[in-house]
Amino acid sequence: MSIAKTHLVSKLRQTLIAALGVTFGIGSYITLVSFMTGLNQMLDDLILNQTPHVHIFNEIKPTEEQPVTLTDGVAGSFNVVYSVRPKLSQKKIHNAKPLMEYLNRDERVKGAIPQVKTQVFYVAGSIELGGNLSGVEILKEEELFNLGDYIVKGSARDLHNTSNGIILGAGVAEKLSLEVGDRVQVTTVKGDIFPLKIVGIYQSGIVEIDNVQSYTNLGTVQRILGEPESYITDINLKLFDIEEAIPIAEAVEKQFGLTAIDVQTANAQFETGTTVRNLITYAVSITLLVVAGFGIYNILNMLIYEKMNDIAILKATGFSGKDVQLIFMSQALIIGFLGGVIGLLLGYGLSVLISNTPFDTEALPTVETYPVNFDMAFYVIGISFAMLSTFFAGYFPSRKARKIDPVRIITGI
Repeated sequence: MSIAKTHLVSKLRQTLIAALGVTFGIGSYITLVSFMTGLNQMLDDLILNQTPHVHIFNEIKPTEEQPVTLTDGVAGSFNVVYSVRPKLSQKKIHNAKPLMEYLNRDERVKGAIPQVKTQVFYVAGSIELGGNLSGVEILKEEELFNLGDYIVKGSARDLHNTSNGIILGAGVAEKLSLEVGDRVQVTTVKGDIFPLKIVGIYQSGIVEIDNVQSYTNLGTVQRILGEPESYITDINLKLFDIEEAIPIAEAVEKQFGLTAIDVQTANAQFETGTTVRNLITYAVSITLLVVAGFGIYNILNMLIYEKMNDIAILKATGFSGKDVQLIFMSQALIIGFLGGVIGLLLGYGLSVLISNTPFDTEALPTVETYPVNFDMAFYVIGISFAMLSTFFAGYFPSRKARKIDPVRIITGI
């Protein structure tokens, strides 16, 4: 080990270059993978935090069995039915409250909460805008679906304490020039007009949603529609394990005859984009590590060629080929460890710098700085790869040193 240290110190410039190769390779890997996975996680949360794991509702659709199919006289024949009409059904979920109680008793379900959705017109002066109004239990929405994170003005508690309050979408508020404390009139499809007080502004970061979506209390929407407290159009489930969404959705559809959409189905395209982004991130990260490994190999290989005379002297004085190989392997591992540790510190420092850099965008007002993922697994992978790459980078050149004939080197043959 002392001989390995002497060799490293005597060629300090080459040692530093080799260590810097490891340092910048590992530092770049840590910085890139931390930032990219943090960004991907932010985009995932932007969608998944606002999307129920299972969305249950009573879908309006055509009757599966038309009268002609129930007629014995035409059984077995080919029938063509024109102008199929949707079956007569209500939007509400029958026995919604007992259903929610049943779902809340399921150990896989973290929470089942109701909603009443309706289409309305927002009216301010002579301007009318179409949109969607959702009646919710706002505090439960905040607890289970982080709705409070997207309320940029006001709070969920303000809506809970105001019976005629509304949290207006940011796009709607901007178009109608409305602020917290103002009043907006809501018109239903039947033409009824209801004044509501704006107690908050909601901004999801998705323009299509912010231009139409607003929230009010569950009882407020029921009164606007002239419906009783039992009137529920949607039930949203939050699960402990998102992987249980598909089997739960299938079970609800089969048992209760309702439509249940799981989060994977609802966001299939988004999940595909996330997978592609992750593949690109890890592919680039691995490429950085591999390039750093080849750089280390080249430097150590040249180092051994420059040390031919030293190797010959060592063998001539009684060192075995195994001892010589061990000396150069020790050099490689020392370079890998020092370069890897400094690389981790460099990557962590750059990640902290990025995480404190202001991220100012109107689309995501709740995000103040760039997202960074400080997952300890990245650092374990980084130092492990540094040691592994330097091991192989030192192993192959050291095998050549092991086989060197000292007589031929000393005599110059």
